[in-house]
Amino acid sequence: MRSIRLALPATALLLCALPAPAAQAAPATGGDWTAAPASGGGTRPSTDGRPYFYLEGAPGTVLEDKVSLSNPSGTPVTLKLRGAAAYNTANGSFAVREAPDPWIALAAPEVKIPPHTRADVPFAVTVPAGAQPGDHPAALVAAAAGREVGVRLQLRVAGPTLSALTVESVRVDKGRRLIRYVLVNRGNATLAPRLALHADGVFGQVVDRPARTLPVELLPGQRVELTEPWPHPPALDRVTVRLDVTADGAAHSTAGATATFVPWGAVAGTGLVLLGGATAVLRLVRRGRRAATAEVAAPERELAQTGALR
Repeated sequence: MRSIRLALPATALLLCALPAPAAQAAPATGGDWTAAPASGGGTRPSTDGRPYFYLEGAPGTVLEDKVSLSNPSGTPVTLKLRGAAAYNTANGSFAVREAPDPWIALAAPEVKIPPHTRADVPFAVTVPAGAQPGDHPAALVAAAAGREVGVRLQLRVAGPTLSALTVESVRVDKGRRLIRYVLVNRGNATLAPRLALHADGVFGQVVDRPARTLPVELLPGQRVELTEPWPHPPALDRVTVRLDVTADGAAHSTAGATATFVPWGAVAGTGLVLLGGATAVLRLVRRGRRAATAEVAAPERELAQTGALR
């Protein structure tokens, strides 16, 4: 992809003095710096602060915003900045790539902020002409002295969106008392999945959990492996587990698995008792047979001896 140049020059950085700390307060350290969206920017501007960036535009457009970096400490701090595409880790956590996102260009890749000062750093997102519509999650990352702070950037490319969600690879982990499954976002919109769990056994319903929102924000094209606790499974039953997963935009999927629960400890103990009883009975039978054989053999020996005397 072609390199992106930012229309705003680096000199557009805005430095503002922060309010002086109270006289009785202890001096802050350089690790107190923060990063956040600047007030009043983005596609949906807000004057009371934004938890993340939200930008939306058609392919081929350039979207602009500012990240606000604050240094309340008494020493200067130098922050390195980069934009990075986001993804889900295997367990569903939000993470960012190490490589810079080619769509994002910052006014300065490195900013030195004096003590008690805030710097508003402009950046631009250039949406390529051939970009696919839907969500393209990313983040602006600030780093200094081994510490990184990411500010989420929710970018939506204008066009039709598709909410498509599947639940797959359901299995019962009896040893850990868990139900394991995989969620896959097959659409182009970020999803907040909801999960309902049902389990029916030979002796009736075992589990009936209503739908609840999972603590996962599933990004487009991502696959995550999750678990559902099952602290009290049946001791003896054959159970069919069904997972129903939904999300906004009419996304819905169902999958299941079966599991057989047998109390092998009790079965083994009963088997040993039965085996011991059978062994004892067999010994008695064999002992009785030997005694009967001995009683029959004794007269025969006596007759043989009497015949010999004649």
